[in-house]
Amino acid sequence: MATVNKNLSVYDKSTLPKAKDFRFGIVVSEWNDTITEGLYKGAYDAFLDNEVVDSNIIRWNVPGSFELIYGCKKMLQTQNVDAVIAIGCVIQGQTKHFDFVCEGVTQGIKDLNVQTDIPVIFCVLTDNTMQQSIDRSGGIHGNKGTEAAIAAIKMAFIRQQASLTHEYKKQALLASGQLQIEDLPLKIEE
Repeated sequence: MATVNKNLSVYDKSTLPKAKDFRFGIVVSEWNDTITEGLYKGAYDAFLDNEVVDSNIIRWNVPGSFELIYGCKKMLQTQNVDAVIAIGCVIQGQTKHFDFVCEGVTQGIKDLNVQTDIPVIFCVLTDNTMQQSIDRSGGIHGNKGTEAAIAAIKMAFIRQQASLTHEYKKQALLASGQLQIEDLPLKIEE
């Protein structure tokens, strides 16, 4: 597995954009709640560690992982967030239900990223055993929730920068990599 030699909770704060002014949503599946609560804690703690204000972290619960898509969609539409994390856990059973749920959730989260302008971060564990999920939700491999929060911070920053770039018609990229924007007079409409 990809996480065998990686701790999901390790990141370098000095390489991250400032997150204190961002607003984040977290949609959490209640199914396999021992795991999803661990993932939520990892994401929440990483946000706080990166100076996100507690009141700028909105949590909604949904019954299961399949419902994450609708929960994320409604959060995107109503909560004025800069990014959303979808937290869930699906563990392989004896039927094809696992395959259908995993594929549906994956495609649904992908569709939200294609159809909207706000990033949705996929933090859904799709493991073969409960132990694998425990190991990735605060266990020996760290916490996938932490990794998702860091991804959310980076994607919110990319969204912010892309919006600034698109917003101004006359601009130039300086050798330093900074964006020089032409000063336009303020128009006050009556």
